[in-house]
Amino acid sequence: MRTLLIVNPNATSTTPETRDLLAHALESRTQLTVVHTEHRGHAAELAQWAADIEMDLIVVHGGDGTVNETINGFLPLPGAANQRERLPRLGIIPGGSANVFARALGIDPDPVRATNQLIDLLSVDKDRRIGLGVADDRWFIFSAGVGLDADVCEAIDAKRANGHAATPSRYLRTTVKQFFKAKRRDPMVRVVIPGHEPVTEVHYAFVTNASPWTYLDNTPVRTNPGTSFETGLGVFAMRTMGLLPTLRIARQLLAPNGNPKGDKLFRVDDSPSVRVEASEPIGLQIDGDFIGRRNMVNFTAVPDVLEVVAPQP
Repeated sequence: MRTLLIVNPNATSTTPETRDLLAHALESRTQLTVVHTEHRGHAAELAQWAADIEMDLIVVHGGDGTVNETINGFLPLPGAANQRERLPRLGIIPGGSANVFARALGIDPDPVRATNQLIDLLSVDKDRRIGLGVADDRWFIFSAGVGLDADVCEAIDAKRANGHAATPSRYLRTTVKQFFKAKRRDPMVRVVIPGHEPVTEVHYAFVTNASPWTYLDNTPVRTNPGTSFETGLGVFAMRTMGLLPTLRIARQLLAPNGNPKGDKLFRVDDSPSVRVEASEPIGLQIDGDFIGRRNMVNFTAVPDVLEVVAPQP
């Protein structure tokens, strides 16, 4: 088995000791090539190269952004001209600050235990096929969003560029700050879902491919508890920035068996597609990375498209 190990050395929780352990474990079972990412987009370039030479397995040791880059590097979009008959399998060893995708797949958040888990799963040769989402021309693996969470991701990216780590406390402080900034704006989003009347006067919306949507430290945040890698997309659209209704919804999001509901919340847990329109350009985030500002984004669910080395659901 030919394996490419992609390591993001700048990810929050990667260490030389863990990288060495992972490499040693894989070297004993596979023909291994190890490469460290050196710039934004490098993981996608490496993944494309691995697919071109028909490697069997790509293992990513990094955060959600590195995993997203990797998948967009080797997995062709539906209808693309460069369809491949054979694709690598994907393995993940968490190395970022949140590791939402890995946790949603049942992969241990501790890198050492996750390494042992990966080796055990490779030995029984049982993978899991999952669905992903597409946002216009890009795969997303667990979540995308317009408005508030995109503003938070943009602010966190700026802090990272200034050398500040993306810690849970920093995310929480940034979210509160961005919420009160966004509270002053008029709603400008319209959400269109097949089989439903258009939802207007939306302040912000999340589109998810899994649950939880994210984690607050070790606490899962569930916007769409009925959404999974085996269903369509979850849609969570808020039509208020009022403090009290927002706090009520937030309490439901953090509850162990939360099932968010509210007069100003529109929620669907299994939709094949969704279109988000904005009267003026609004921020878009994909898997925790700020992408830019858009007037319209089309989201589509693509079932059974990726083979991952992960526990069965």
